[in-house]
Amino acid sequence: MQLQLRGSKSTLASLLLIAPFFLWGTAMVAMKGVIPHTTPLFMAGVRLLPAGVLILIAAAFMGRPQPKGWLAWLWIIIFALVDATLFQGFLAEGLVRTSAGLGSVMIDSQPLAVALLSLWLFQEHIGLWGWLGLGLGVTGISLIGLQEEWIFHLLDSGVKITTDNWQQLFNSGEWLMLLAALSMAVGTVLIRFVCRYADPVTATGWHIILGGLPLWGISAVVENQQWQNLVLSDWLNLGYATIFGSAIAYGLFFYFASSGNLTSLSSLTFLTPVFALIFGHLFLAEVLTPIQWLGVMLTLISIYLINQRENLAGQNQKVAINENTNQQKPVLEASVTKKL
Repeated sequence: MQLQLRGSKSTLASLLLIAPFFLWGTAMVAMKGVIPHTTPLFMAGVRLLPAGVLILIAAAFMGRPQPKGWLAWLWIIIFALVDATLFQGFLAEGLVRTSAGLGSVMIDSQPLAVALLSLWLFQEHIGLWGWLGLGLGVTGISLIGLQEEWIFHLLDSGVKITTDNWQQLFNSGEWLMLLAALSMAVGTVLIRFVCRYADPVTATGWHIILGGLPLWGISAVVENQQWQNLVLSDWLNLGYATIFGSAIAYGLFFYFASSGNLTSLSSLTFLTPVFALIFGHLFLAEVLTPIQWLGVMLTLISIYLINQRENLAGQNQKVAINENTNQQKPVLEASVTKKL
């Protein structure tokens, strides 16, 4: 794997690397039953504010330094508005207006945007195998999330874009989910700039708190009956989504994003719908169709290709060099024989 884990290649390091996407996927399952009993912006705020406090408490026990200077706080505020307020706001409102399957496909397509931004800003190498992996990843999550009727309809008739299609897109949850994906992609890139002036763990905690406050403020003005219909199981699910799906997941993700290869790390986002699908099957008795199993396989292949792209490219180069050497050897031998 191409991610820099401070030289560690242990099993524990690999598990920690995958943990954010496992936690996000299982948190999606936990939140399924909560959405009908609350309001989207309030739910987004609940996931953020307590999680930010927990991260700052953990950072204090770890001896992590607090942000210092106006540049540090400026980058944290920008980070908070993009990755917390906009991302969670668009995501929560989008989930209300679109199906869970299509929404997850659009939100988990953000590795493409991260790859393009990383190529532009940090000159991260993607290569043929990387682009192939990204394409397979988007195809895989599409097979996982989209309804089979839509897939067969697209294959039969192709995609026909009309003015009505664009109007429906801008008025639907799909547009909000796309904006959420772009917000998350920009936030993933922003952590590199934030970490030039602040510690990644404490910056993550503060950005979650500062980003969650506007969501609760807007919720107080435009929403009502935010918590009156919540029961004990809803609060337990919210607690899981807050502690594990936000505090731990975001802390680990942005810690790795602060120093690792962003394209490789972001590609693991393709695992989120896979975990959501598997645990939805185990705990909610959701049935996996053959097309969804195919999507799972393509998703896993895509992650392998993206994270092993440099090794695969290096092997191809070695094969090409060996072939050229073998082709040139008879010529050299003939030349030496002629001289003799």
